[in-house]
Amino acid sequence: MKPMFSFAHLVRPAAAALVLLCGLAPLWWDLHSPASPAAGAVVSPDIHKIQHVVIIMQENRSFDSYFGTFPGADGIPMANGTPTVCLPDPWTKGCDRPFHSTADLNYGAAHSVPAALRDTDGGKMDGFVAQAEADCAADLIHNPACAGGQPFDVLGYHDGREIPNYWTYAQNFVLQDRMFEPVLSYSLPSHLFLVSGWSASCTLAGVPGSCSNDPLKANSGATQPYAWTDLTYLLYQHRVSWRYYHGLPTMSVWNPLPQFSTVQTDGQTDNVQPVSRFYTDALSGTLPAVSWVIPAVAVSEHPTATVSAGQTYVTSLINTVMAGPDWASTAIFLAWDDWGGFYDHVPPVTIDGNGYGLRVPGLVISPYARAGYIDHQTLSFDAYLKFIEDDFLGGQRIDPKTDGRPDARPDVRENAAQLGDLINDFDFAQPPRPPLFLPLYPNGTPTPGPSSTPTPAPTTAP
Repeated sequence: MKPMFSFAHLVRPAAAALVLLCGLAPLWWDLHSPASPAAGAVVSPDIHKIQHVVIIMQENRSFDSYFGTFPGADGIPMANGTPTVCLPDPWTKGCDRPFHSTADLNYGAAHSVPAALRDTDGGKMDGFVAQAEADCAADLIHNPACAGGQPFDVLGYHDGREIPNYWTYAQNFVLQDRMFEPVLSYSLPSHLFLVSGWSASCTLAGVPGSCSNDPLKANSGATQPYAWTDLTYLLYQHRVSWRYYHGLPTMSVWNPLPQFSTVQTDGQTDNVQPVSRFYTDALSGTLPAVSWVIPAVAVSEHPTATVSAGQTYVTSLINTVMAGPDWASTAIFLAWDDWGGFYDHVPPVTIDGNGYGLRVPGLVISPYARAGYIDHQTLSFDAYLKFIEDDFLGGQRIDPKTDGRPDARPDVRENAAQLGDLINDFDFAQPPRPPLFLPLYPNGTPTPGPSSTPTPAPTTAP
């Protein structure tokens, strides 16, 4: 599958992008004004310096698998550079330690609700090897480690040698070391929480009252109606622009938003666009107020897509935003949708009956982001909804008691007492920071591995 992004967009300086705007009207300007504050809401006016929120969602990595050895972060327990934790290995009757992995292609393990429960083991966080071995017994993955003689890569961790761009973003902007998947489950529920703050099953399309709590989401078929309220309903009501850019040709567990009845009823289906459109919008200064960016499989970092292909793709997105005129008023939130079976040592935080899930990497990249800051607040994707609501909706929440679409969600997740506030990741008193352009191939042009295919070079987007 060919990544849908433009090489030409990545090498143009910001000045060239500004030239593109000459004679063009700011198409979205009239939609960027924040809504009037909700009753009782207290929203710092500084937040409105952010006129564009871009959420880049990648796939299947735990925090420890990418940033477990990042200085200052709550990473893998170490002593003198050696992990002090050792996880039970049922096959050998011994235990296995986390290890530095240079592999570009990883396998991970199951990341269903039962797998999460086995991995976390009641908070002991020691079931990852046992789960990977159970996958082998069930023939769920074709992992060379299943044949024995090599460690399971669920314990492998990368650092700045394999993912230098991700580490550079963390060193220069904000790294969040307590970003939890919003639900103890797999990709679909996580993506549903990303856009709506809930995962449910419904019996009637367009009828939110027919929906009931369902963090498992075993039924993920394309005909499944998503009838409860998502964030785009409030954005539409308040005339706040949004787009959902995806690299997938059809609806999938990674991009459920097009199936929400509110998107269809409100006539907003044209806001769902291919990722190629993101590059055009970012470079021309026509980014909407809110953007979600969902990857194609080949650049998703979902095992067995390579790490390097995902890093190249994400860098291309960020470089393009930085090259465009909207950079000075943009906040980029980068995260991975679930842990993918990879080891993490921090037990999930308990909230309502749905989550949180395991830790995933989280980064904030913005001209107003604090420099080299590690955010230790407890966060989940609910914090993205909260930030958007505070910035563009005056603090209004996706709340069945106030949004006019009653449903049976157990709580308003944005108001959870445990949830931190992303505004703490910004220093709005500082002058906007200049772009930080990074190379697409920091480790050199990748070559195919024994179980992979070549990563296509970026091509001009249509």
